[in-house]
Amino acid sequence: MFQENFVWGVADSAFQVEGKDVTDGSGMTVWDTYCAEGHIFDGQDAKVACDRLHKYPEDFALMKELGVKNYRFSVNWARILPEGTGKVNEQGIAFYKDMLKEMKKNGITPYLTMFHWEYPQVLQDKGGWLNPDSVEWFGEYAKVIAENFSEDCEYFFTFNEPQCFVGLGYLRGAQAPGMMLPQKDVFQITHNVLKAHGTAVINLRKYAKRPIKIGYAPTCGVALPASDRPEDIEAARETYLGLNIPMDNWTWNVVWFSDPVFLGKYPEAGLKKFAEYLPEITEEDMKLIHQPLDFMGQNIYNGYYVRRGEDGSIEDVKRPVGYAKTAVNWPVTPECLYWGCKFLYERYQMPIYITENGMSCHDVVSLDGKVHDPNRIDFLERYLAAIQKAIEEGVDIKGYFEWTFLDNFEWTHGYNERFGLVYVDFATQKRIPKDSAYWYKEVMESNGASLFVNWEGK
Repeated sequence: MFQENFVWGVADSAFQVEGKDVTDGSGMTVWDTYCAEGHIFDGQDAKVACDRLHKYPEDFALMKELGVKNYRFSVNWARILPEGTGKVNEQGIAFYKDMLKEMKKNGITPYLTMFHWEYPQVLQDKGGWLNPDSVEWFGEYAKVIAENFSEDCEYFFTFNEPQCFVGLGYLRGAQAPGMMLPQKDVFQITHNVLKAHGTAVINLRKYAKRPIKIGYAPTCGVALPASDRPEDIEAARETYLGLNIPMDNWTWNVVWFSDPVFLGKYPEAGLKKFAEYLPEITEEDMKLIHQPLDFMGQNIYNGYYVRRGEDGSIEDVKRPVGYAKTAVNWPVTPECLYWGCKFLYERYQMPIYITENGMSCHDVVSLDGKVHDPNRIDFLERYLAAIQKAIEEGVDIKGYFEWTFLDNFEWTHGYNERFGLVYVDFATQKRIPKDSAYWYKEVMESNGASLFVNWEGK
């Protein structure tokens, strides 16, 4: 079963829900630019999104009604520092401070993510993460975060999914800012991001108005053993924590982004494999990156199967014909939460929060005016059972943040994918809790006892 103090919550990000207001003093982000350039499904943008900018009191009241007591959200860097550094936008500060007060009023504990891809366009114009000054830019931003929000917020994450915003944004050109840079530049960007993480941790603690807790939220697909044979389990561990990946997608791995943060060193296999592309890496850099943290976050959605071949090599295993998929065509693989957490905890020995997990469904408002999503409930039943199994075997999993509370702007997919527990009519901004929202309320209130895996006589 789940421990008594297990943290149940929901998650989202600033750009995906907030919307824009020309009078609010915020700056442009790389995603604003990317939308304006027409890269989003059906020419959509996030100018309104879920209008969280104006509807947050209503949304937090709805969270309370639906039993949500923990909420992971992000701050838009460009909203509080329109130029990325320098003058603070007091309207932006007031907005987030009032959000935090509304959360408190509704009994919701905030978990603040500093960076969920909302990079100021003005800093991108100065070279972005490739500019060595980016480390200090992020450090200055962390100072502003700590000075203004630490009174009302105890839990902080520095980065969300660096594998994605580095790999998709700067290597593959598939997301904002849509660049395809040389490998040497991408490795330099990664190193700068990791140094920025360390600088942020230092400044968050230095300028916080009380003791705070800090983590980091990377991601990656999980390698799953094709059977329970020990050799297949070891093949999965080796793959998940390895670097046998093509160079055109090299950022999609665990260890290059987590070993420096949690172990204080880059993996030896990577130092050899990537040697020709690496920037200068000093002892001082590694000390900066390897700051003491309180927990690790991990965003996990799915996995892929491997086995140990007869010749000792690791073999990919094809998915079965007709395998289960979500609306966005991601495979349904509940065991990824068991094996992912197990492998991560073995390597890093850090308490884990699942900072994102959920599914996009083909949700519609039915004739009865409700949104019935049994496939999401089934998905979450299976995935949460996998977490429970890992906990029962000794993995220190502190909490779970379902992605996401509201249907929102799903990056390049625009509004074409619905991940929310609450349906949003984007024409009217009406919110309709789905069946899964009421189901999740019962799960949270029972601390997981209501899950099917715990039913007697099932």
